[in-house]
Amino acid sequence: MDTLNQTRVTEFVFLGLTDNWVLEILLFMAFSAIYVLTLAGNILIIIATVFTPRLHTPMYFFLSNLSFIDICHSSVTVPKMLEGMLLERKTISFENCITQLFFLHLFACAEIFLLIIMAYDRYVAICTPLHYSNVMNMRVCVQLVFALWLGGTVHSLGQTFLTIRLPYCGPNIIDSYFCDVPLVIKLACTDTYLTGILIVFNSGTISLTCFLAVVTSYTVILASLRKHSAEGRQKALSTCSAHFMVVALFFGPCIFIYTRPDTSFSIDKVVSVFYTVVTPLLNPFIYTLRNEEVKSAMKQLRQRQVFFMKSYT
Repeated sequence: MDTLNQTRVTEFVFLGLTDNWVLEILLFMAFSAIYVLTLAGNILIIIATVFTPRLHTPMYFFLSNLSFIDICHSSVTVPKMLEGMLLERKTISFENCITQLFFLHLFACAEIFLLIIMAYDRYVAICTPLHYSNVMNMRVCVQLVFALWLGGTVHSLGQTFLTIRLPYCGPNIIDSYFCDVPLVIKLACTDTYLTGILIVFNSGTISLTCFLAVVTSYTVILASLRKHSAEGRQKALSTCSAHFMVVALFFGPCIFIYTRPDTSFSIDKVVSVFYTVVTPLLNPFIYTLRNEEVKSAMKQLRQRQVFFMKSYT
């Protein structure tokens, strides 16, 4: 309680991505378009999954959850970043900064756990297809989704506690466009070496360990494909390659940022943009462009829309 009472900083100031206002306007237009496409693409996947009976399977249940998480993950940082691009002084209150940090880690950790679940789902479907319906029934799927949100909440509470327990009594300039634990603890008026180690142990270890687990899962899947027919191998490779592309795009920036919180590089902002802005957009495009069932469901949705529009005209 004494530590919290010492906190004197009431707001933080973002430096943003650039101090060139012309470039900032161009980035504003580009990121606005990306954000709109992110929302539209992920919402379409959710709608297609809900209203297409043949997509009522564990894989697409998890895919719709991934789309929901991507919408939330992107919405934690992008609107505030876009707002800041229109303002000369980019600020955020201490309370809102901590809130942003909490939800950033909640949705990021939830996505990490979901990608592991999706890898396990593909492992069961491809390596033990006869047991798939028993192992991955809807009850188990709901329990797994509940577990990932619980795990994400516990992780995020830990990261938030590591941040708010420190005193902030002077510097308040964040060289970025959003609040994150490594960025905020640098401004604390105390030695943060131990906190940095705990961050690496928490976020960094989770990211690296989960990535290795997913890679191992897909390696086992690829090894097992030799027993399948040519058509089965092609379908499995198409699905798994899309999943692994999403895994690589998401885990790469996480590992890069959270395994060395006390060290900063000039490329950090670019990596952060890719992690918070671009990846949530790429996920729906990767799945829709490489998945015939999703593309077919999208076409049916468009046909239904055209039918209803003609019916009311």
